Amino acid sequence: MGMQQTDEQVDIVDEEHVVGLSGAALFAALTGALAYLSIPYPLSPAPVTLQVLGVFLTATFLGAKWGGVSAVLYVQAGALGAPIFAGGGAGLGTLLGPTGGYLWSYPIAVALMGWLAYGQLGIGSPSETGTTRLVAALAAGTLVIYALGTAQMMVVSDLAIVEAIWVGAVVFFPAEAAKIAAAVAVVRSGAVPDWSAEGIASRR
Repeated sequence: MGMQQTDEQVDIVDEEHVVGLSGAALFAALTGALAYLSIPYPLSPAPVTLQVLGVFLTATFLGAKWGGVSAVLYVQAGALGAPIFAGGGAGLGTLLGPTGGYLWSYPIAVALMGWLAYGQLGIGSPSETGTTRLVAALAAGTLVIYALGTAQMMVVSDLAIVEAIWVGAVVFFPAEAAKIAAAVAVVRSGAVPDWSAEGIASRR
């Protein structure tokens, strides 16, 4: 009996790693693809992109741990030269430039959003998470993204704090609210499969 339980626990752990790693790679690629949809924004040095929508979806479907891994993979791949940052940008120059703080923030923001949404490190089930809780988690992650993004923009571009907050954060809030709504709509539509253990079991 003890041996059977041990084998089952090993199978569950192995499956979690397979699902987590494959999900991390998939959502890192999705975030990179969405980053190509970039529009210059006259009110800020940073463009308007759908990149953050990818970050929201990563946190929502992969949770804190594997979502964080995905965000790290995304930033590392871009740093090594993969053209997956906003508008096809890449390299350390982008990470160290005025908009680099947004990119650095992604792993932290994803981990926070995943934890707030599910109260655990592992992959949670979006369908079992209330809309209010999900929106609150994504909003908290947005604040992290714009806090770090604004801080680096202020330093690199030598902006006063009020100006940096305005051009680095406030002018983007309507767009981010729309992305949060879009992420929640994707979750509620069921268009993306549930990556949690419960969701996978229900599809077998």
